[in-house]
Amino acid sequence: MKYGVDIAPFGPFGSAQVVADLAREAEQAGWDGFFIWDHVAREWTLDVVDPWIALTAAAMQTRRIRIGTLVTPLPRRRPWKLARETVSIDRLSGGRLILGVGLGSGRDSEWANLGEETDPKARGQMLDEALDVLAGLWSGEPFSYEGTHYRVRAAHFLPPPVQQPRIPIWVGGTWPNKAPFRRAARWDGAFPIPGGGPRPGNNLTPEDIRAVGDLIRGYRSSGAPFDLVCRGVTPGGDPARAAETVAAYREAGATWWIEAVHPTSFGGSWEGEWPVEAMRARIRQGPPRE
Repeated sequence: MKYGVDIAPFGPFGSAQVVADLAREAEQAGWDGFFIWDHVAREWTLDVVDPWIALTAAAMQTRRIRIGTLVTPLPRRRPWKLARETVSIDRLSGGRLILGVGLGSGRDSEWANLGEETDPKARGQMLDEALDVLAGLWSGEPFSYEGTHYRVRAAHFLPPPVQQPRIPIWVGGTWPNKAPFRRAARWDGAFPIPGGGPRPGNNLTPEDIRAVGDLIRGYRSSGAPFDLVCRGVTPGGDPARAAETVAAYREAGATWWIEAVHPTSFGGSWEGEWPVEAMRARIRQGPPRE
């Protein structure tokens, strides 16, 4: 199992410099991955930093740790623009980028209020098409595409990413909805989350993770490696109990544990005071390895 941290680049963490500092601390503490949310606006009155600029800064402050988004709402990103951004960061980082994707949550602040698509079915179609476009543009070969939502004519994007055959794609979705995980089976990983958004005690169980894995295996046509990613909270001050918690998920088939370093995990709130020192301390305590 590999271990990562997950932060929301808002509020006190809403600057590229702070994100880069946190990524460097995570690498020094022995984490394998450092992931951030991808948002352009929030319903709370908080600073928000662009994820691609923040990940660029993180790439320049680290050498080993994997970096990426959990998750990028692909239906509100132009896939050709995202192709250029992701390849640039993948090459800058020496092939360390992971792209998490999903439909995106339904909050008005970055959908209806900004003129973006609000219908979940249409967004699902956009997500599938955009993934095909990304993979085609990443190939480094001449590429054309004709879909309902996206059209590409004789595009040839160079350079290709360092990682081949592509930058790893993890597909996120709310469990027990099945559609996101049928989609994930086509790609490189799945990131299931419970409904209702991240909050203390709102984690999937090991049994949930096992069920997700069983579903995906029924749709996989490739024997290539596949990541099953789970997110939760462990007590950094009690390594034995933290390792015991994570072990149950590893036995259920999870390949990554993502530590939710969110204000609500430490007694704070999204729109109020963030317990920044406790959050940074958890990163410095390192992963819950056995």
